[in-house]
Amino acid sequence: MTTDAKQYMIEDEPFYEAVGDEVALYEAAYNNRLPVMVKGPTGCGKSRFIEYMAWKLKKSLITVACNEDMTASDLMGRFLLSSEGTVWQDGPLTVAARIGAICYLDEVVEARQDTTVVIHPLTDHRRVLPLDKKGELLTAHKDFQLVVSYNPGYQSMMKDLKTSTKQRFTGLEFDYPSEELETLIVSKETGIDKEQAEQLVKIAVRARALKGHGLDEGISTRLLVYAAQLMLGGVAPAEACKMALITPLTDDEDIRATLTSAVDLVLG
Repeated sequence: MTTDAKQYMIEDEPFYEAVGDEVALYEAAYNNRLPVMVKGPTGCGKSRFIEYMAWKLKKSLITVACNEDMTASDLMGRFLLSSEGTVWQDGPLTVAARIGAICYLDEVVEARQDTTVVIHPLTDHRRVLPLDKKGELLTAHKDFQLVVSYNPGYQSMMKDLKTSTKQRFTGLEFDYPSEELETLIVSKETGIDKEQAEQLVKIAVRARALKGHGLDEGISTRLLVYAAQLMLGGVAPAEACKMALITPLTDDEDIRATLTSAVDLVLG
């Protein structure tokens, strides 16, 4: 990975509509270089919020999509063979610590616990990253900040953060916005008219009531945006809703029928 910080700058303002005082709270955390944990359901705007804050603060942003196969070396770096011999290549976490970027570990709970433990020295007063394979103790740049996100709805005994990891972070909790605000978001994000955006939100609200009663997750704001984009592209509203709001959400025929009924009821 290159160490040119400009490559990781967000040039254009990402659209983000504040729900509460999360912008001011994040700024306070960043000003003190405190690590931040962002919690909330899938598709509620966590990643967009971090992108917006990186843009607002004029800081580089390096995002890592965590998964269960990710190793500590994937984060920190490794030696690679090249035509010049063996060379060290920094991983994304190391790059962020070197150049003073915000490092965003998306869905960190998906990573193995023996992988996430490597972030501990960066989340306290030490702000260092031991690169044992390279024999280097990297002191993080003064602008570096670590941010993680995860969905508490998917916590289990097998997939959760260690208490010792959780207690190294400040926290911001996200949820789906109010119907009025979500209507505004869908309309502004896509250009769809307010009445149609309101209909989509009403469908989502009905579906979210099924969470825990056949659905693991409700319809996200992200899926509402997809449905609106399909509608703007000429897809009939009912078909757009089926494609974006029903088919991806569940394979259960009874739940699909219930969601289809909700769509028909709202769309008339």
